[in-house]
Amino acid sequence: MKFSEQWLRSWVNPQVSRDELVARLSMTGLEVDSVTPAAGEFSGVVVGEILSAEQHPDADKLRVCRVSSGNEEFQVVCGAPNARAGIKVPFAMVGAVLGEDFKIKKAKLRGVESSGMLCSASELKLSEDHDGLFELPADAPVGQDLRVYLGLDDAIIEVDLTPNRGDCQSIAGLAREVAANYAAPLQRPQIDPVPAVHDETRPVELLAPQACPRYIGRVIRNVDLSRPTPLWMIERLRRSDIRSIDPAVDITNYVMLELGQPMHAFDLTEIKGGIRVRLAEEGEKLVLLDGQEVSLRPDTLVIADHERPLAMAGIMGGEHSGVAASTTDLFLESAFFDTIAIAGKARGYGLHTDSSHRFERGVDWQLQREAVERATALLLEIVGGEPGPVIEQVASEHLPKIAHITLRNERITQMLGMELPRADIEAYLSNLGLGIAADGEGQWQVEVPSHRFDISLEIDLIEELARLYGYNRLPVSAPTADLNLTAKPEARSELTVLRRLLVARGYQEAITYSFIEPGLSKLFDPVHEPLALANPISADLAVMRTSLLPGLSKAVLHNQNRQQPRVRLFESGLRFLPQASGELLQQPMLAGIATGTRLPEAWANAGDKLDFYDLKGDVEAILGQGGALSSYRFEPAEHPALHPGQSARISRNGEVVGWLGALHPQLLSELDLQGPVFAFELELERISEGVLPAFSELSRFPEVRRDIAVLVDKQVMAEDLLEDIRRNAGENLKNLRLFDVYEGKGIDPNRKSLAIGLTLQHSSRTLTDEEVNAVMDKVLTSLEQGFNATLRK
Repeated sequence: MKFSEQWLRSWVNPQVSRDELVARLSMTGLEVDSVTPAAGEFSGVVVGEILSAEQHPDADKLRVCRVSSGNEEFQVVCGAPNARAGIKVPFAMVGAVLGEDFKIKKAKLRGVESSGMLCSASELKLSEDHDGLFELPADAPVGQDLRVYLGLDDAIIEVDLTPNRGDCQSIAGLAREVAANYAAPLQRPQIDPVPAVHDETRPVELLAPQACPRYIGRVIRNVDLSRPTPLWMIERLRRSDIRSIDPAVDITNYVMLELGQPMHAFDLTEIKGGIRVRLAEEGEKLVLLDGQEVSLRPDTLVIADHERPLAMAGIMGGEHSGVAASTTDLFLESAFFDTIAIAGKARGYGLHTDSSHRFERGVDWQLQREAVERATALLLEIVGGEPGPVIEQVASEHLPKIAHITLRNERITQMLGMELPRADIEAYLSNLGLGIAADGEGQWQVEVPSHRFDISLEIDLIEELARLYGYNRLPVSAPTADLNLTAKPEARSELTVLRRLLVARGYQEAITYSFIEPGLSKLFDPVHEPLALANPISADLAVMRTSLLPGLSKAVLHNQNRQQPRVRLFESGLRFLPQASGELLQQPMLAGIATGTRLPEAWANAGDKLDFYDLKGDVEAILGQGGALSSYRFEPAEHPALHPGQSARISRNGEVVGWLGALHPQLLSELDLQGPVFAFELELERISEGVLPAFSELSRFPEVRRDIAVLVDKQVMAEDLLEDIRRNAGENLKNLRLFDVYEGKGIDPNRKSLAIGLTLQHSSRTLTDEEVNAVMDKVLTSLEQGFNATLRK
């Protein structure tokens, strides 16, 4: 927002320099973007009066003027088309300087002497208008320095306001801030109710009360819009970057800049019936004041009469109902529109207006009547007229409520890092216009005025105190914390270590969405009903994942579609399982997926395809990272997403910790994946706990290796045999390894051969053959009794 420093100081005038004022505004959050002079650099320019203007004898486009400077008369040759007798204009006398180095001297133009120059607004850097002389009001004092007369020793200050500070989009709001910062008196203009001189009104209906809970209007008859807007108002508008149009529009713009309330003036004769504030109807069109025709959308709030729309509410008026030079009767509008109802609507039509800018950021919902009275008084003063009574329609239930906040002294001290005196706290908040009353020891009840809609919490009040006290004055202290080193559990496998392990084994880390397509979720996990998103990005991302495998499978498909035959990916992240209690279990998981050849293509590598046991080896490497691989069991089991003959359930101490296997052929077909594809998924928390490493002395005595091959039924699990051997071999068993599995020729079709190697060693002596044989006999007897195992001949 741009504003005139002189205008601001007419409301509040702290005894500080311009630089200090600008710095203070920036420090309190109203960042100043620029400070520019209100006019160009010039001197020696006075108010002059053209006494006569005659045609130049040798130039059709030049006139020879007699100009009075109050004390003397001068002959000036001028080419402006509006140079004529009787008008007052800026007169640069001989010796005047325009800009940095343009000095006015006596000259001859086509043989006629010229002493001085009559100036346009652009030559004085007052505007871009260079079509003619800058005409001054008829009562301008001839001979007075133009800079003094127009108050041009002024600065235009531009502040970049954050969206929450809509209350500062006016001189009144800025003045409140300056007054609060300097505890300076605020001198508001006197705004008294203007009495009605007739009883004409127009009925108002609020058909969309939530979007427009307050609407105020007034009929003003017999205005004379041929009268000019006063120069002081034009100048204040110009310095706020608003162009003067006509008195009615200028006055509504002026009140908007002064008080912060956007307003609109309608031509009363164009209003058929009364005013209806409603949403646009399908197919309605409106030609705006800028000549653009728009097709109104049903969610757009409009001001209408009983026949058609008159304006887009809070954005721009319609051309047919706008004020023209022939207008004599006005209907003055001042309304409160809900921020949500206006937000984004102007941009949706490719528009941005001063009015929409303010309504989108919030307007004081108690300001409308005062703005109407102010605009009425200015209209009567400038263009005359006969005002009617103010009419008002209010939907009180949809108006904002006055906020009441409890403020605690203890909380202030905690947040600011210092203790503010109670008197200062009360003074700062009172200066901002907040109502404050002590409520017991160490706290206050604060009533927030209607213009500060950005204050709703205790922390907002503390922020206001910090702003007014000065951010630069708050104490600076380094935070203190207990920085003792925390113990790192040696028995725990950190996720970082597991990631590095998988990368070393040829995997690449992937990050997929936490939400997936509902059908994909059912394919991988039909058991759990996923949590549906209330507002999904798209239909393909509508539910929270209950497994990491769907996302990884889609990533494999993405790679295969780009001619990548060998893919190995892993991901760590959360899965989301709805619970019967209504809560959502967010469980950390580690999953991997692989397809293609066992080894990368190379001259020394065979082109063997990846199989189940390759992936099982990767999973065993993960589980063995914590030194507790022997505590895990791999058991054949069916999973809805895995191949029935190539899937395993991974358990530890009787609890399932994950799954491993080939993706189901039907699932491969559904996803159009080129198989086989193998995957695993592990519960990260349960596989992270390992065992604490402990030292054991190496034996100096020889090992004894005995190998056995036993025949067992096909359904017997090798893991069960190995567990039985561990129990019966005793403490001298140092290593146990299954090194061969055979089925086929030479053995019963219903049985299989398992070849197992046992390594025995004593810590303090050499084992005898009798001791070793006794161990082997005990092992074989247990296998025979427990599994119907026989030694293979």
